[in-house]
Amino acid sequence: MTSAIEKIWAEIDKNQDEVVELTRELVKIPSVNPKFQAEQGLNREADVQTLIQGQLKDAGFKTDRWDVFENRPNVTGEWDGSDEKSLILCGHIDVVPVGDASAWDRDPFGGQVDKGRVWGRGAVDMKGGVAACLAAANAIRRAGVELDGRLAIHSVVDEEAGGFGAMDLVKTRPLAKRAIVAEPTWGAVVPAEGGLSWVRVTIFGKQAHAGWRFNSIWPQPHTEGRIEPGVNAIELANRFLNALRDFEASRCRDNWHPLVPAGLATINPGVIRGGAGMGEDGNPAIMTNAAIISDVVTIDLDYKFMPDEDFEDVKAEFEAFVANFAAMDPWMRENPPKILWDLFDLNFPPMNTPIDHPLTQSLFERAGQI
Repeated sequence: MTSAIEKIWAEIDKNQDEVVELTRELVKIPSVNPKFQAEQGLNREADVQTLIQGQLKDAGFKTDRWDVFENRPNVTGEWDGSDEKSLILCGHIDVVPVGDASAWDRDPFGGQVDKGRVWGRGAVDMKGGVAACLAAANAIRRAGVELDGRLAIHSVVDEEAGGFGAMDLVKTRPLAKRAIVAEPTWGAVVPAEGGLSWVRVTIFGKQAHAGWRFNSIWPQPHTEGRIEPGVNAIELANRFLNALRDFEASRCRDNWHPLVPAGLATINPGVIRGGAGMGEDGNPAIMTNAAIISDVVTIDLDYKFMPDEDFEDVKAEFEAFVANFAAMDPWMRENPPKILWDLFDLNFPPMNTPIDHPLTQSLFERAGQI
């Protein structure tokens, strides 16, 4: 084993520019996730995967390629070996948009090398990691080392929009006993990761004309024939978000795990929509008329929890918080908010690999040799 490892390190040392050049090639092919920005020439995930598939074939991998979404393929490569010692190296090739390209100091898809770094969208997250996986396999092959276990490299799409490329792969293709995801960690070994679910909270009000707003917020001297007051869902949502911030803070203070950042259990309000009438998509139907007292607000939350937390317990805790919040308001007691878990089918279970696991221990040891 020691001899094999030394041979592989020697090959890596002899070919230090390999991972840099491959990263540059990958960065130069724009692969912006089309769910964020669909534009001619920007959404070239298929071209990136063609380059990676060619690299895998050159390294002797048996490859597989299939579309997860139209013209958005996953690619895998496998070397034969035992399942007992099987290992997956995984990475994604989609990237987020560049925003205002004129604000960049460099071409976001130039793959420029400067000051010891590769610059460009996706260089860190995470085409560099995919290139490192391929370079590691090439070093093993050049060293003439034959692995006992089956080695697979997975290159997936759509991670930035929720990981649906990886989810499709897990459902349809062979897995392994162990896996390493080559996301950037700046040299740290990360055996634990929190869970994540997207959840939508819908808050209901009572629609009315804004011209009668005074009737909702100020006592009127007459009661007979009075128009029934409206209830502004946007204002209820504002109160809910303030309460949610305190609830989030309590979760972050009371939950900790030694292998993840302090305060990981965050609840991010990522999207909010307010307006009138419920649309078929579960969001307000009218969001352009400020003269209507809103009766529907939807708040989409990115809800994280700790590696050692059970998802059912997490759900129950949040649902109790929402119920208690609604109980403080006469209107919401009768018209409680609605909670929708696993919004857009996005739900990631936590990972909590023991630090004494053989793979974890091996990574600790090898990381110290870099």
